[in-house]
Amino acid sequence: MSLHLQQLLPTYFDASRSETSEVWGKDLRFDKGQRVKIVAPSGSGKTSLMHFLYGLRRSYTGSVHIGGTTLGNLDAEGLALVRQQQLSVVLQDLRLFPDRTVLENLEIKRQLAPYHEAEKITEMAARLGLSGKLGARCGTCSYGEQQRVAIIRALLQPFDYLLLDEPFSHLDNRNAEIAMGLMLEEAEARGAAILFADLERVEFFPYSTLLHL
Repeated sequence: MSLHLQQLLPTYFDASRSETSEVWGKDLRFDKGQRVKIVAPSGSGKTSLMHFLYGLRRSYTGSVHIGGTTLGNLDAEGLALVRQQQLSVVLQDLRLFPDRTVLENLEIKRQLAPYHEAEKITEMAARLGLSGKLGARCGTCSYGEQQRVAIIRALLQPFDYLLLDEPFSHLDNRNAEIAMGLMLEEAEARGAAILFADLERVEFFPYSTLLHL
């Protein structure tokens, strides 16, 4: 099982952008278990990359393949199945249900893509300092708290690849390190890869591959 990028380039970039990027316009293969850090300054297309890999947008040339399946060729049902079993993501805009409680947001994900028992929600929430927030509506939580909710949500399902788009932008170093430790544990348990895109290197992420977008 591999995630394969073939000459991927956003349509809004000129082809010359591939000359300075280690990702755009390149042929890359990411395997399960790999830890990939993607350093992506503002304007380099970091969020677009994560959207392409998760199948949210198709405004690119080239192709994305997972396990031999071309994401761009999948219909809505096929893409939903890939997301349910193989891809999980923490997006920069989070996409939580603001009028639902923290617990409801997490339980919805757990039931849609079962991997953990319900008790795991309580355990993860305690580790990330959210025990007192499970009954609160997400819309009333701080952005940092919502980021931690989104991280837990991503870890409740099966996945071969965990995609991270600036997951710690509103967390202090201590909370970010705790959250990273939890993600590493969950990825290790599944033998999964992590693709972590951020503005700069994060020293507590033990990457095996470093790429500049």
